[in-house]
Amino acid sequence: MSVVISAKNLGKNYIIRHQSRESYTALRDVLANQTKALAHRLRLLFSNNEPIDDATHETFWALNDVSFDIEAGDRIGIIGRNGAGKSTLLKVLSRITEPSTGRVHIKGRVASLLEVGTGFHPELTGRENIFLNGAILGMSRTEIKSKFDEIVSFAEVEKFLDTPVKRYSSGMYVRLAFAVAAHLEPEILIIDEVLAVGDAAFQKKCLGKMEDISSQQGRTILFVSHNMAVVSSLCNKSILLENGKMADMGDTSDIILRYYTSGNQSPANVNYEDSDKLVGNDYALLRKASIQDKRGTIISDINRDEDFVISMEYRILEYKQYRTYYPYPCVYIYGANGEVVFYTTPHNSQLGQYDIGIYEARCFIPSRLLNIGTYFVGLGFADCDNGVNVHFFEKTGLSFHIKEKHSEDLLFENNGYGNSIPGLIRPSLKWAITQAE
Repeated sequence: MSVVISAKNLGKNYIIRHQSRESYTALRDVLANQTKALAHRLRLLFSNNEPIDDATHETFWALNDVSFDIEAGDRIGIIGRNGAGKSTLLKVLSRITEPSTGRVHIKGRVASLLEVGTGFHPELTGRENIFLNGAILGMSRTEIKSKFDEIVSFAEVEKFLDTPVKRYSSGMYVRLAFAVAAHLEPEILIIDEVLAVGDAAFQKKCLGKMEDISSQQGRTILFVSHNMAVVSSLCNKSILLENGKMADMGDTSDIILRYYTSGNQSPANVNYEDSDKLVGNDYALLRKASIQDKRGTIISDINRDEDFVISMEYRILEYKQYRTYYPYPCVYIYGANGEVVFYTTPHNSQLGQYDIGIYEARCFIPSRLLNIGTYFVGLGFADCDNGVNVHFFEKTGLSFHIKEKHSEDLLFENNGYGNSIPGLIRPSLKWAITQAE
């Protein structure tokens, strides 16, 4: 496929001004500060854009040395913590702001939806703004008319089409803006977190439309969101930004795993005895936990056809006599969006009284249970002898990724279906097909 966006060493800096706190400011101080500010701007102007820091000014790099290539038809998620540079990157790619360093080459028309109201004139009606946006994209009036009914139907704003958009609610604004951006056939569609303004039904409708225009029409999508479930379902690749720099780019599941684990060396192995963090109480402490294959090797990337084990080691600090229900270890499996996939604990018949000492609990996860994707493990230890008593609970102690080897055998098993299969679990169940009489 051809490269439609190529960024080389992109950087964007801003000058942050610091003002000392004074009880009052005399006119001479104002004039002096204005003169210093003018001199500072002139120095920046004639210094080849090199930032200059002093006691009152600081250079902040929102983007720093970012490089990547994006091919036609890619659906790219851009993720990172607040302040990582996501919105700044989209503004540079949308040509809203100029980069301070580097260059970006874009092939094709770009439609952007970065903020509520982006590209709309508040005094114009919904109808007039549709034609205005089409003209900005270089479309003829005839081309816009051919798409007009689809846009209005998708946005569901027929009743208010001839009302100035300044009177629209934020949800109506977003519905119309997305409908215009998606239907006026740009080669590249850039969308920030703005879709979160819409209701759940409309968000689902938008995601379906984006997947359709990418897979069926070969258009490229750049999508920023903090909702990892949406990014995981929509995007085939993702970019991770950290403090203005590109930390990684690759398969979306791998990037989400790195985002959640903050680049930890081994997300499938933790040792709390080597850290200052205590997980537990005066009865039980979590010591170690890991994810292992059937040979005992620690793994974070697991083939869907393989069994694996979740192991936790804990220390019992005092002896307690339990009457009926004994203390039990438990495991929660969470999806990338934080939803509980399942919870498991040993049967009470497997449990008993605990003496003081160290114990290991192993939970065996069968193959072909989970779907491909990123998962997190919650580790707990509790008892219900007199109400629920939680002795320790580590919600995201471990993480792992389920992968699948694509082959002709897999296609045969899935009846020729080669796309991703929805759902968090994907068990192999027994079926029976009979002919009705």
